[in-house]
Amino acid sequence: MTAIKHALQRDIFTPNDERLLSIVNVCKAGKKKKNCFLCATVTTERPVQVKVVKVKKSDKGDFYKRQIAWALRDLAVVDAKDAIKENPEFDLHFEKIYKWVASSTAEKNAFISCIWKLNQRYLRKKIDFVNVSSQLLEESVPSGENQSVTGGDEEAVDEYQELNAREEQDIEIMMEGCECAISNAEAFAERLSRELQVLDGANIQSIMASEKQVNILMKLLDEALKEVDQIELKLSSYEEMLQSVKEQMDQISESNHLIHLSNTNNVKLLSEIEFLVNHMDLAKGHIKALQEGDLASSRGIEACTNAADALLQCMNVALRPGHDMLLAVKEQQQHFSELREQFARRLANHLNNVFVQQGHDQSSTLAQHSVELTLPNHHPFHRDLLRYAKLMEWLKSTDYGKYEGLTKNYMDYLSRLYEREIKDFFEVAKIKMTGTTKESKKFGLHGSSGKLTGSTSSLNKLSVQSSGNRRSQSSSLLDMGNMSASDLDVADRTKFDKIFEQVLSELEPLCLAEQDFISKFFKLQQHQSMPGSMTEAEDLDGGTLPRQHNSGAPLPVSSEKDMIRQMMIKIFRCIEPELNNLIALGDKIDSFNSLYMLVKMSHHVWTAQNVDPASFLSTTLGNVLVTIKRNFDKCISNQIRQMEEVKISKKSKVGILPFVTEFEEFAGLAESIFKNAERRGDLDKAYTKLIRGVFVNVEKVANESQKTPRDVVMMENFHHIFATLSRLKISCLEAEKKEAKQKYTDHLQSYVIYSLGQPLEKLNHFFEGVEARVAQGIREEEVSYQLAFNKQELRKVIKEYPGKEVKKGLDNLYKKVDKHLCEEENLLQVVWHSMQDEFIRQYKHFEGLIARCYPGSGVTMEFTIQDILDYCSSIAQSH
Repeated sequence: MTAIKHALQRDIFTPNDERLLSIVNVCKAGKKKKNCFLCATVTTERPVQVKVVKVKKSDKGDFYKRQIAWALRDLAVVDAKDAIKENPEFDLHFEKIYKWVASSTAEKNAFISCIWKLNQRYLRKKIDFVNVSSQLLEESVPSGENQSVTGGDEEAVDEYQELNAREEQDIEIMMEGCECAISNAEAFAERLSRELQVLDGANIQSIMASEKQVNILMKLLDEALKEVDQIELKLSSYEEMLQSVKEQMDQISESNHLIHLSNTNNVKLLSEIEFLVNHMDLAKGHIKALQEGDLASSRGIEACTNAADALLQCMNVALRPGHDMLLAVKEQQQHFSELREQFARRLANHLNNVFVQQGHDQSSTLAQHSVELTLPNHHPFHRDLLRYAKLMEWLKSTDYGKYEGLTKNYMDYLSRLYEREIKDFFEVAKIKMTGTTKESKKFGLHGSSGKLTGSTSSLNKLSVQSSGNRRSQSSSLLDMGNMSASDLDVADRTKFDKIFEQVLSELEPLCLAEQDFISKFFKLQQHQSMPGSMTEAEDLDGGTLPRQHNSGAPLPVSSEKDMIRQMMIKIFRCIEPELNNLIALGDKIDSFNSLYMLVKMSHHVWTAQNVDPASFLSTTLGNVLVTIKRNFDKCISNQIRQMEEVKISKKSKVGILPFVTEFEEFAGLAESIFKNAERRGDLDKAYTKLIRGVFVNVEKVANESQKTPRDVVMMENFHHIFATLSRLKISCLEAEKKEAKQKYTDHLQSYVIYSLGQPLEKLNHFFEGVEARVAQGIREEEVSYQLAFNKQELRKVIKEYPGKEVKKGLDNLYKKVDKHLCEEENLLQVVWHSMQDEFIRQYKHFEGLIARCYPGSGVTMEFTIQDILDYCSSIAQSH
């Protein structure tokens, strides 16, 4: 590389007055390798110009030639591709980007370092160096060849200084005064030396002549020194005087500092005392209210509430460091704790008495509600207790143990109260549901609780006996247990629906009102949610609530919601069992009641979930809804099972099967009940199961029928099913409606063909022989030449079927069809019309064969199509 550099300097750059500073062997990236050299050069003349020159070998390869040159000031960016890893690639951004690959990473680094130094030295506009190591840019130019380029010549040029104009003028005047200045330099130099010696001597003489003046100057300096000594003496005396003044001033300053410090301490002490007095002093009126305040009156409750808040503020004041060590503060805190304990105990005892008293007062009003299907209103009780809501909040934050005890006592008293009310309420609902108003005297009211006597089993027995007089002796598809549903009228079902709706309508506001009261009175968050683990609660029968590790710490929101739910479960623990008993009774009275209950309960569950999906009411009604849905599914299953058990009498016509009629009844009632209901999907699933069962069992009964033809059973029942589905317009059964219509049509056609048979039997056999000959290959017009099928034979057969015989045969057929069909479906005329059409079709077929096989014979039937229509019409009218 050194030899190449010298050769390039000699052949290319020296003739152009340029010096080569750095060189790198490169080729273009991504192309076929054609090596060339990039050279960094500077001009030898000023101003210096810096260039990057591309040099390549000639085509013959015997010398180098200059291809292109770029000014360094046009270079914008130098991209080394990677500042960490060794990479021979680099880019130079001139007017466009040139991508190069060096023969080695060392050459690339040396070239980039040279470009950086030239940029720093000669250019004002700085070039951007991208992906270049900072060490490479900071290190000096390597020793050797590059150093020789940037070394001595440049420094020599920097040390040279040109003469200014005055210096040049002086030298010219001096040289003009000496004729030999140019021709004889040594003589000129000797002359200058002699003149310099003369000037030095004159300078020495001038200095010696000024000695007298120097002596005068020395005297003046001595006098000045004496004056200075006197001034110093005076300054010393002044300094001694000021020193005493300084000491006095220091004493005064120290005294002022002590006074200021004392004042500051007094101000701070006063501030601390005022803070303690203002924040830890409880008014005498508040103390009296806490100790003796009347918790029964509204004014007393308000005074106690204000006093409790003031006490809580005093106890929760944030003391400053050191306050807790003061004896007065300790005594005051102890006094506050005693007041808090005393008032908390007094408040808890009073509220417990209120719970007991309210429970007794509420029980005294139960009798008037027991005979009516209404629940007592607890609003006055809630209104009276809500006056203590702020005090409960205070108790919750100051003494959680007593707050928890009050909560437990409230649940105990209220659960017993609600249990009596709800049980009496459900007993009345059961009596009204069974409709045994005359017998309800057996269930008289006894005691203040108003509890109805008589067990649930006896009530169920009574309900069964009361409905026994309406029970049908026939086997009912919807017969559930000991009850009969198919004979109950719409009024009974509507009465049950109203009673069940009234039960739910009474329970829902009762639960919501109690839940709202609990959240307000016990200060629990009802409608908020926060992520967090639920606090595990012990068995509610034990009467314990979720506890915190710190008795004074408030419950997290998720635990407070759980506490509301657990309290509601404890207070209303009898609702779900009573609802299940009521549902069981309603299902036993009439299995159709499960439809009413499913719709009503679904609506109430949906309403409760919109308010709060996790509430007690939503959860309880949801559990009961599962039971109702299970009864509904059992009802559907029993219907399908009883379809399979239906037995048909062998001596009577089948007609419309019982379960087909009962499906119609079920569907009609269900459509009226489930109109705009939320759980329509359950009914659609039940429809699908029932209709499949109906289809399967209709075919089963048709196959087993002995007296009534199979096609008649299928035709009549599927016609009834199709009519029912068309009338009710049940969208999920559209496919079954089409299937029922198809089955009805197919079996109608089959029955018509089978029953009609061949009314012109001999004529039919004759033409079957004619068709057989044609099928064997005999032309139709040549059939008359066959001995067995000539015109005479045809006339003989036709004479055997005069109009009178045809009418007699049709009359016998009408009687036969009339015996097969049932009157309730009224399909006789439809079937008879179809048979008429089939007979006319056979008649036209015979006429066609006569016209084709016996052309020009003049042979015709002894009766016409109009005769057939008249025969059928007169037969239908006569019957």
